[in-house]
Amino acid sequence: MSSEEGWYDEAAGPLVRPYTITSGRTPSDTARLDLSTQVMTLRTEQEPAGLGPEHQAIVQLCRRPVSIAEIAVYVKIPLGVVRVLVGDLIERGLVITRSPAHHPAASPDLETLQAVLDGLIKY
Repeated sequence: MSSEEGWYDEAAGPLVRPYTITSGRTPSDTARLDLSTQVMTLRTEQEPAGLGPEHQAIVQLCRRPVSIAEIAVYVKIPLGVVRVLVGDLIERGLVITRSPAHHPAASPDLETLQAVLDGLIKY
């Protein structure tokens, strides 16, 4: 088996451990990044230098707002790793984030939820 074959699996793709991608770091508590947090790349005149391939993939993907969960799916890396990498990009000023607003007044009331449930049970 050559060294090239050791890090690539035809079905799985490149076999790079999450620990390697993040250099052993875990998500920061300073940036609250939940599954629905939207990430968007800030416009820059030139491509940022010194980014790893995963960072670059996120910067390219987030030219329009994309959620943390979607990034994990499209870039094919675990959520915890995405949170670390997006945190890096936030610190470098390359992306901005926005968490969806959770307004209690905007939530459906109990009667509406019960009507939906009743409608589902009928079918």
